[in-house]
Amino acid sequence: MLLTILIVFFSLIGLMVLHEFGHFLIAKQFKARVEEFGIGYPPRIFSKKIGETVYSLNLLPFGAFVRIPGMETVENEEMAKREKVWKRILVTLGGVISFWVIAIIILSILLVIGVPEAFDDKANVNNSQIQILTVNSNSPAEKTGLKAGDVILKIKNQNIGKVTEVQEFISAHKGEEIILTIKRGEKIFETKIIPRVSESKEEGPLGIALGRIAFVKYPIWQAIPKAIILCFNLTKTIVLFLIQFLFGSLIGKPLPFKAELMGPIGIGALMVQFYQLGINYFLQILVLISLGLAVSNLLPIPAVDGGKLLFLIIEAIRKKPVSQKIEQNITAVSFVFILILSIFIAIKDVIKLF
Repeated sequence: MLLTILIVFFSLIGLMVLHEFGHFLIAKQFKARVEEFGIGYPPRIFSKKIGETVYSLNLLPFGAFVRIPGMETVENEEMAKREKVWKRILVTLGGVISFWVIAIIILSILLVIGVPEAFDDKANVNNSQIQILTVNSNSPAEKTGLKAGDVILKIKNQNIGKVTEVQEFISAHKGEEIILTIKRGEKIFETKIIPRVSESKEEGPLGIALGRIAFVKYPIWQAIPKAIILCFNLTKTIVLFLIQFLFGSLIGKPLPFKAELMGPIGIGALMVQFYQLGINYFLQILVLISLGLAVSNLLPIPAVDGGKLLFLIIEAIRKKPVSQKIEQNITAVSFVFILILSIFIAIKDVIKLF
């Protein structure tokens, strides 16, 4: 478990480092002066200056940073002319773009080594599995300890290969104790469960949604363009979900399920669960997190890249930078708000863990 937690932790840190490296790379392409590229946050453990840039390794392992003069605030119009606004926009976008590049690379690897795809019961596929897609709250499945991602191998020692086989067996044995053989990652175990006799229209006897999946592999020349298309579609889905989550009640289209904000602790716990299912599933959740970070970083919130982009767009329209004092004050207030919200979410995530 400790090794799993460390892998999850350094995966998240790796995303943050590559995000800052995106800013760094674009800045270097424009020959902008980069004062420091740091992994972790001060105090410093080690540093080395190469050219005009200090590369540092720092004690607090909670991300990374890049220090570029003229990017945080532009002090006067003369500096604004020297540091062209379109260049600063591209440098700011570099961090967001890096999240998409990471997602495309990981997805391409997944498609080459094999990625699970859904098939209906009529499809003629080899090595298909019946996987639990969702587990409803307070259902027999949740009380038994079943989780999304678990694979049902057998029911009462009978091999199953179709969703309808599971559904028909469960319906015929409501109120009776049955034994399921479950595969979770590399672990195979048996669990006893009693399908409920009375059920709602939304939930079945066990309170689970099932899917028939099989792992499909693609050659590299097909994997890369397919990964790009998948990333585009997933990004669109995340944007639509975010709009519905934030404004669904106002536009009369609330989410059909309960959704909650999740911080680093909650995301880390979720990644641990997916890692236990196998490296393939872990990489899939890493792709979703990377794309989620790309979208959230584009939100026009001061203290994140989207906020900086907003100030730069205003500067481009006005032909002069926003007052340094105004920008700093707005950013400071936003940072405090985000910090308070993060603490609240972290407390909620810790309570859910225990």
